[in-house]
Amino acid sequence: MEDEGICSKDEERSSRKLKRICVFCGSRTGFKSSFTDAALEVGQEMVKRNIDLVYGGGSVGLMGLISKTVFNGGCHVLGVIPKALLTHEISGETFGELKIVTDMHQRKSIMAENADAFIALPGGYGTMEELMEMITWSQLGIHDKPVGLLNVDGYYNSLLTLFDKGVDEGFIEFSERKIMVSSTNVQDLINKIEVH
Repeated sequence: MEDEGICSKDEERSSRKLKRICVFCGSRTGFKSSFTDAALEVGQEMVKRNIDLVYGGGSVGLMGLISKTVFNGGCHVLGVIPKALLTHEISGETFGELKIVTDMHQRKSIMAENADAFIALPGGYGTMEELMEMITWSQLGIHDKPVGLLNVDGYYNSLLTLFDKGVDEGFIEFSERKIMVSSTNVQDLINKIEVH
């Protein structure tokens, strides 16, 4: 019989706010090793904290690296991918549960529904669009989940400057600028998200 005074890993996990993070990231690895290092570090930190992954379903690029890391670490992985992207974003083995959907709108909706928070790593237009949509949904009150940005090697410096310009020019409320937290460090970013 288990000692009632000792929390099992599952009981400890169920009491935490952050059980699943949706990670937006590139279907490419980019040119710098720091991008792949960051994806691996995010995956390792999620495993260390026993946090499951929700992501775009691809097996290539940064998506493939993080999904493999989280899956091999023993945490659950849910990939959500539109039919049209199967040949573009899947090559070889996939990790975890893969849900095939009809379009990008359904993909984002299911990802958002299944996550407790969002983190964007470096990526292209799709990654930025997913990040912006989650910020906008928070602004509109569609969700109240934390949104984080891992600014690897200054990749998102220009975007952060643009957000600040939006505040300065009166298009973004100062309070809304705080919807998204950012950091250059994985542990720091997840810590910020946990208390946001």
